[in-house]
Amino acid sequence: MAFNVSLVGGGGVMLSDRILVVQVLVAIFLCINFLLIIAFFKKESLYTTMRYMLFALMLLSDSFLLFMSNLLLLFITFGLGIQVWLCLIIYVTVVLYTFVTPITLTAMTLERYVAICMPLRHGELCTTRNALHCILIIHCLSCIPLAVILFTFFATASHSIYTRYQFCSMDVFVFLKWQVHVKLALYQCFFILMSATIIFSYVKIMKVAKGASGENDKLTRKGLRTVTLHAFQLFLCVIQLWCPFVNSSFLQIDFMLYINVRYINYIIFFVAPRCLSPLIYGLRDETFLLALKCNALL
Repeated sequence: MAFNVSLVGGGGVMLSDRILVVQVLVAIFLCINFLLIIAFFKKESLYTTMRYMLFALMLLSDSFLLFMSNLLLLFITFGLGIQVWLCLIIYVTVVLYTFVTPITLTAMTLERYVAICMPLRHGELCTTRNALHCILIIHCLSCIPLAVILFTFFATASHSIYTRYQFCSMDVFVFLKWQVHVKLALYQCFFILMSATIIFSYVKIMKVAKGASGENDKLTRKGLRTVTLHAFQLFLCVIQLWCPFVNSSFLQIDFMLYINVRYINYIIFFVAPRCLSPLIYGLRDETFLLALKCNALL
């Protein structure tokens, strides 16, 4: 069963151009991510180092989200509905990895804090074993908002809803205003905790930077730039969590306005932060860039 979205006049052409832009952006960065992931698994010094392991986790998470969000975008654009039970499965995995990226960014910031502010303990704390434990903790923390969202859905959903055909979006799982308030409160708690961690790390690294000199100064300055980029990326990721609520508000005003706002939000707050990942820690990092070049020459 399909749901048709009727667009007349130049609207269809404009929508086609927008979809084409999204496809090009997603394809480019999925290819870059794929090359970086191959480089990661081929070089031992990368897959045994904590910060690169966390970076690889973020690459995999971002690649999955880019692919799935693009697929859902195509479904909605061409008016294709799916059964709610299938949408629920997709939604569960998308929400999980939506939180994995910002929490991983926070963990990577803490790793930079340890490397610069506690260099003598860095080798002890940031081992491969601890990195695996950290990845497990990241997924456990990401499951908390997912569990709350599912609980509020199951508490209010009727049994008949699972076989309905609908567009797969967050709106499917929101029935009452208190559900929206619970989600917003949860998102804000995560945002505050992650922001506080990044600000704390930045201030501590800044203090070390004032007394650093020579090679240490160069390392510290690079660490500061990385943490600053992480903060900017985290800011975009968190705004993206609020976008569905913003989009829903515009849907009640005007459908075409809703389409325009959703497209802008998707490009700026969903695609952009995930495109920054390979630039910040992949192409900008000398070790990773060297591994990438070696792979390209093979």
